[in-house]
Amino acid sequence: MSASLNARIAQVFDEPGCDVNQTKGEKARKKGCTKQLTPGAAAGGCAFDGAKIALQPIADVAHLVHGPIACEGNSWDNRHSASSGPTIYRTGFTTDIDEFDVVYGGEKRLFKAIREIAETVRPPAIFVYQTCVPAMIGDDIEAVCKRASERFGLPVVPVDVPGFAGPKNLGNKLGAEALLDHVIGTVEPEVSTPYDINVIGEYNLSGELWQVKPLLDALGVRVLACITGDGRYREIASAHRARANMMVCSKSMINVATRMQQRWGIPYFEGSFYGIADMSRTLRDIARLLVQTGAPADIVDRAEALIAAEEPRAYERLRAYRERLAGKRVLLITGGVKSWSVVSALQEAGLEIVGTSVKKSTKEDKQRIQEIMGDDAHMIEDLAPREMYRMLREARADIMLSGGRSQFVALKARMPWMDINQERHHAFAGYEGIVTMVAEIDKAIFNPVWQQVRAPAPWEAPAVALAA
Repeated sequence: MSASLNARIAQVFDEPGCDVNQTKGEKARKKGCTKQLTPGAAAGGCAFDGAKIALQPIADVAHLVHGPIACEGNSWDNRHSASSGPTIYRTGFTTDIDEFDVVYGGEKRLFKAIREIAETVRPPAIFVYQTCVPAMIGDDIEAVCKRASERFGLPVVPVDVPGFAGPKNLGNKLGAEALLDHVIGTVEPEVSTPYDINVIGEYNLSGELWQVKPLLDALGVRVLACITGDGRYREIASAHRARANMMVCSKSMINVATRMQQRWGIPYFEGSFYGIADMSRTLRDIARLLVQTGAPADIVDRAEALIAAEEPRAYERLRAYRERLAGKRVLLITGGVKSWSVVSALQEAGLEIVGTSVKKSTKEDKQRIQEIMGDDAHMIEDLAPREMYRMLREARADIMLSGGRSQFVALKARMPWMDINQERHHAFAGYEGIVTMVAEIDKAIFNPVWQQVRAPAPWEAPAVALAA
């Protein structure tokens, strides 16, 4: 790896906001809180994949992958990050380097690709992603991007994230570093208000941001920038003028919140949009933080009035489902913020949690799980498919909530399954989202197909029954 990339990785893990790091010495602190995977063993995605996931929801930007076509093909459009306008982000741009470029270098091809995008698509910015092959042959994408930016008069942002640098989560943070180095703070907003906030680590999966934004609008709070769901380049570039930051998924972009606090003095808190209680807590935290940064104090009263109106309506809609789902058991295989925020939401619907995975969760996430579930907290670090299958059968879970890769384990166990990760088609955020989530769980559990698949096939019926 290049010296600049090594330095950037070291900076990512120098995390002052982490409670664990604060107890370490200066030298140990810079080693970070987690041990990096060996290159080639980055289970769950590589660094490039993580950066693409984190940045591609910026909807009006052209995302150009410098590398073999498979790098772009394998990562294209695999998350339902919705846009309210531009669709440039869904177009796959790649330099598609070949053996000739490996021998002679791919910088000329990269420059030509940038020129073609600038002249034909004319986006407000182009993001260029470094992958393994051009990194190993020594292509200097930062120099190419700088020259192209001067030549074509638009920002060309280098994202130096070769897959061999580490796992997907490291790529999330390196993508965030690209925003901090080249985007955030480069544009001034046209209008600034005391109610401006940034939402960080929210990707607008299936339009979840759109379920929360009306609540913030009713509170009088303006989302200056969402980093990065349904994002716009100019909004993110002017995000340094917000009065407060909300951190949604700390595992992916905590470095954005902490660096913005260091550079521009913007305070942040970590919140969740999942579940009634957590949604209300988030509205209160936003109001509290804005008052601390100079907003009128009456926003706290407006937040309480909004919560008083929304909570009874949501609980009333959940009442019918609570009666049907009382005592039903859920196995939750996810990670990060959902490892605890979804637990809270499921408990509000009267569901019992058999276990929740914490493979991609921070220490703070695990503490929240312990606070929510108490002595019943069953946290799963890593679960092989065989163990997942055994747990489903032995724990007698009624449904498993996970990502698409785990669904076949549940189906083999003849258990209901529902997608809780990025491939899903339903939005679960806000007061409206919790009702949608519980309704989908109800549909899955009480689907009559499960009675049919669990019944023995005709050729498996007892011999006596066949004779009769």
